[in-house]
Amino acid sequence: MSSKKQPKFTTKRFLLRPFELADARDVQRFAGEWIIADTTLNIPHPYGEGLAEEWIKSQARRFEDGTLATFAVTETDPEQLVGAVGLSINPEHAVGELGYWIGLPFWGRGYATEAVQALVNYGFTELRLNRVQARHLVRNPASGRVMRKIGMSYEGTLRKSILKWDVYEDLAMYSILVQEWRAEKAGA
Repeated sequence: MSSKKQPKFTTKRFLLRPFELADARDVQRFAGEWIIADTTLNIPHPYGEGLAEEWIKSQARRFEDGTLATFAVTETDPEQLVGAVGLSINPEHAVGELGYWIGLPFWGRGYATEAVQALVNYGFTELRLNRVQARHLVRNPASGRVMRKIGMSYEGTLRKSILKWDVYEDLAMYSILVQEWRAEKAGA
């Protein structure tokens, strides 16, 4: 196994860095909010004791094996965890599946858009992805707005494609290809 070290990088307002065990309390507090779990695909509720530590410990191994790049989104002064952004990576096809959450106290400030854009840039420049895709619950249109703001295109709705808390849910699918991303960068 390689000893590939996960990088840190900054945006205008954030430091994106690997998660640390010291983040566990904030992860449990923010991701454990019912409204966060309700609008995401993979966050449990209630968010039990020890789950955040277990999740954080799994991140480095998955980064090293090239299947996941998850970053803590932190304000820089003072450093405060506000959320997470990540790419589940299919190396064989150079595709990353975007996922993210921002803690409820930080909603409405454009944090998700800024952090997600930085992660997509990283995916295309450093991970050499060909495609970044994302899905959101149709009943969570705010997530779709983030995807459109960063240049993703709506591809369609996957009808009743997941089971979330005993209810089949529709998912909206978005993507951006590396050539579209380059064209946007050139036009900016």
